Amino acid sequence: MLRRFFAPSKSQYRFSASSRTTRLPDPPRRIPPKKATGSGSMPRASLLIASESHSDYNWREYKSSEANMRPVAILGIGQTNIDEQWDKSLREIGGEAALAAMHDAGMDKVDSLFVGNMLSSTISGQNQLGAFFADWIGLWKQEAVKVEAACASGAAALRAGLMAVSAGDIDSALVVGVEKMSDKTGHDVTSALATAADADYELEQGISFVGLNALIMRRYMHEFGWKHEDFAPFSINAHANAMHNPFARLHEKITVEKFEKSSMIATPINLLDASPTGDGAAAVVIVPAEKVASLTGKPRIVIAGSASATDSIAVHSRKDPMFLSAAHHSAKRAYDMAHVSPEDIDVFELHDAFTIMVALSLEACGFAERGQGVRLGLENGISLNGRVPVCTRGGLKARGHPVGATGIYQVVEVVQQLRGECGATQVDGARIGMAQNIGGSGATILTHILKAE
Repeated sequence: MLRRFFAPSKSQYRFSASSRTTRLPDPPRRIPPKKATGSGSMPRASLLIASESHSDYNWREYKSSEANMRPVAILGIGQTNIDEQWDKSLREIGGEAALAAMHDAGMDKVDSLFVGNMLSSTISGQNQLGAFFADWIGLWKQEAVKVEAACASGAAALRAGLMAVSAGDIDSALVVGVEKMSDKTGHDVTSALATAADADYELEQGISFVGLNALIMRRYMHEFGWKHEDFAPFSINAHANAMHNPFARLHEKITVEKFEKSSMIATPINLLDASPTGDGAAAVVIVPAEKVASLTGKPRIVIAGSASATDSIAVHSRKDPMFLSAAHHSAKRAYDMAHVSPEDIDVFELHDAFTIMVALSLEACGFAERGQGVRLGLENGISLNGRVPVCTRGGLKARGHPVGATGIYQVVEVVQQLRGECGATQVDGARIGMAQNIGGSGATILTHILKAE
């Protein structure tokens, strides 16, 4: 099944050559879903339904009315530094970020708590994180749940809280992304992370996420003619920005020469292609947007777009392993919901777990043509003054990747940009930011678009 990684083929996804971001690439052709029937059948928000036209599929979008959905804003943010925090427990790390967010919001209680986490049961031996953290920070009697979507757990928890507040079920939510990874050795952590792959067809064959990304990267290099050194700007940019982030794990600038001489992990991926894991937590407090002005003097940061999409959990089951279909669909739905296009995005916090994911994300989200995401890095298009600044606080690559917490770190960093709080890495005039969180090798992807009002 994995032979498709190595069999030469021509890409079926192309952008218009005359436009920078005129349209997103067409999605892979798939069998259209059966139309639901019965009185209980109702169109869901941002439901994409395929209809056959000649030999291809056209995509029509059906949206439920937004009349009953309240705009939601981020009122408070908090985060811890990312490192091997031997002196702190899981509850202390998560509690620190949670209380920081509530302090920033000027609140001492919330209606509900949503916790994004992937590995607490396998690494820390702790489940039921909702009640676990509610107890620790004093939110007794409140609704509290854990949300898991592999490395996208943080963003999935945010979306769960967002939907509850937007629907009017609650008036405030605390969303925490937390991970404590230093309690196990590297081998045990790698094995735990691999549980997000297909247990029958990937995990049983001994594959790891480094290995899967190495296969994709090798195929990408073959297909589009790039060399390994061409991916260096992605890591160099992340490390340069992390120098100004006190919460980042790595504070070290790198060069192309150092990138090329880095230790190999799984060819062609070396140590500087990959993000470091660690212990850390980030949190946000969300409320109806109408309440922000009365609660704080800070700029109102509204969650203008939110979408989640999935793909096959096994990479080899995808028609094109080099196209992040779930990134494409979640981004498109978020763009539509926020009434923006890729050209409107001022800052993009993407999921750079490996350098190949930067290229694929830029392409799937409409910032580069197929096979040309690498060129955007080489031409300085991802820098603070570039076409689309990415990883402005270091990204996963240098800020660090405490997996279940990463999605909230990304959102916190977008909020900092829109508030104008990023100092040396501030993007001038940033008003619209996007965060995209990837679970597994692209099986679950969530996109959030924030606007400063």
